[in-house]
Amino acid sequence: MMIVMKETASDEEIEAVIEKIEGAGALAHPIKGARLTVIGAIGDVEQDVNVESLGLEGQPGVDRVMPILKPYKLASAQIRHGERTVIDIEGRKIGGDHFALIAGPCTVESREQLLETAEVVKEAGVAMLRGGAYKPRTSPYAFQGLGQEGLRLLAEAKERTGLPIVTELMDARDLEPVLEVADVIQVGARNMQNFPLLAEIGRSKCPVLLKRGLSATLDELLMAAEYVLKEGNGNVMLCERGIKTFENSYRTTLDLQAVPVLKELSHLPVVVDPSHAAGRRSLVAPMSLAAAAAGADGIIVEVHPNPDEALCDGPQALLADDFADYVATVERIAALAGKVFSAA
Repeated sequence: MMIVMKETASDEEIEAVIEKIEGAGALAHPIKGARLTVIGAIGDVEQDVNVESLGLEGQPGVDRVMPILKPYKLASAQIRHGERTVIDIEGRKIGGDHFALIAGPCTVESREQLLETAEVVKEAGVAMLRGGAYKPRTSPYAFQGLGQEGLRLLAEAKERTGLPIVTELMDARDLEPVLEVADVIQVGARNMQNFPLLAEIGRSKCPVLLKRGLSATLDELLMAAEYVLKEGNGNVMLCERGIKTFENSYRTTLDLQAVPVLKELSHLPVVVDPSHAAGRRSLVAPMSLAAAAAGADGIIVEVHPNPDEALCDGPQALLADDFADYVATVERIAALAGKVFSAA
């Protein structure tokens, strides 16, 4: 259920509604908007908690009570009552009217490679630095990342540039060391439905970039987001990174229709990853522009000073020498779509 409080509702009246919900064994998720507060009341079906029977319609300060029809209650656009979530990551905003560009190497390979790339992307004006310390690979014999050493290098890059760090978490056992460095935890496509991992990240309260699985529907992506939101972490970004189709001319099919559809279904920011979808450098820029034009709230893209020598996904990495021109073009298209560009 969604309890919409009156604009004049006091803090005491809001707290009284929360206490009544929680007293019945349900979960209360208050969301304070610009004008009013909405409280999501999530019952437990297995424990037969029925929030509809609480009689909240007559509670002081309550304007109205409405059912949330989607199975993803907290991710649904309905619960925000027309407002969109805007996430602030050390002053860089994403969502609503704000557009953020996240860039860096697919994998942290060395100190020289990471710091050189970090300086390039900072100079170009991106909002955040991406880099993988832990990398899921199809082959168990491929480079899996530097692990703890990669995290240490990411911390050094942040100290040098001031850029917030986006890095992937694959295993809940690595959560604590990742949290010491990450400003945003990336959940890769292969882990989209790793529900215990999502719950752990939700309890951490660290912002999350949740990538869509290669064969996942949008409803499945939103249900995965619900696992994070249910634990009290409202800072979730949805990421379209390409899905498997019958086409084999490129790695995966970038589903750009997902951008406006997700914005209809959910209040969460939507990010696009053209690098992993395309698998080819020549396709990354046009797909980035298309994503910005489609209304994406951000783009995450790969950059490398020498892609021919990259240990992971070199063919899709943008050239460091050309990156500033790429950023300027994406910024223009994002502006045409009504977005304010977030930068360092």
